[in-house]
Amino acid sequence: MAATPSWVAELACPIPARISPHADAVQEWLLDWVVRVAGPLDPEARKRLASSRTARYAGRLYPEATEPDLRVLAALFLWFFLLDDACDGTGTPQPNRVAALCGEALRLLRDEPPPRPGALDERLRRMLTEAWQVPRRRMSAAWRRRFVDAVAHHFDGVTTEATNKATGQPPDVATYVTLRRATSAAYVSYALIEFATGRPVPDAIYHHPAVRAVADTANDLLSWFNDLLSLERDAVTSGGHNLVLAVAREEGIPRDAAVRVVVGRWQESMTRFVELREAVPSFGGGHDEALALYLDGLANSVRGTLDWSLESARYAGLAAAR
Repeated sequence: MAATPSWVAELACPIPARISPHADAVQEWLLDWVVRVAGPLDPEARKRLASSRTARYAGRLYPEATEPDLRVLAALFLWFFLLDDACDGTGTPQPNRVAALCGEALRLLRDEPPPRPGALDERLRRMLTEAWQVPRRRMSAAWRRRFVDAVAHHFDGVTTEATNKATGQPPDVATYVTLRRATSAAYVSYALIEFATGRPVPDAIYHHPAVRAVADTANDLLSWFNDLLSLERDAVTSGGHNLVLAVAREEGIPRDAAVRVVVGRWQESMTRFVELREAVPSFGGGHDEALALYLDGLANSVRGTLDWSLESARYAGLAAAR
């Protein structure tokens, strides 16, 4: 792992670090699961998969999940990472191909027949089919719609970003912040909080403005941290889709100065996150315990992303010390 960037020490995160006691065991299971479902891995691919520590990421976001459920969550996380790699591996993606990949995945989640010929790699298809079995069987139809809606929102963002890159249209800051909330897939991970806790949150509470404000701010925090950490790579491959790059372009300032702006903006948002979380009202009717677990999950998504990003080889070497 490259040296930790100096700006990391400036970020004050009051959310305590948490991780599932099953995380490392599930990471070992995940390696075997990929081989069983997708086929053999060469030594280099196995090493990359192990060093990405995907199960530890899931374990940080859902620290109280049972070991079987954490396996499902880790498998889903890995699938989304692999699809992201397929869609975003270069600075000049093919929007039509990205849209076809995402559309085919949505058809699978909706139990719709795949197109012929399919765009989705057969290994990715098998992995998603396998990982989706337990949530599809256990969770309610309302929850499945909510999850698929979150995935569709994420895929819309991914496709929009691919189109922007292909046409050379970097977004302004306001546009980027909204788009980043989609491309991060944070709302997908939020829907999975109910799977992990077993405590559903009614739609009226889930989409309540006070609750949504906490979720949006958490999304910004984890997304902007990722942007700071992956800046060097994004400067080459993102087509301007990085908050630091957007700020530098819009304000006409050097990249290092834009880093300072984003670090300050992140800290302001962390203060806002704490305030918003404390201001969420009681909804009564026996819903407050489920809501508390959901809000805890939003907090875990922020702190878990910070901690995992600094330990995972997925981001190794992307940020030089400043």
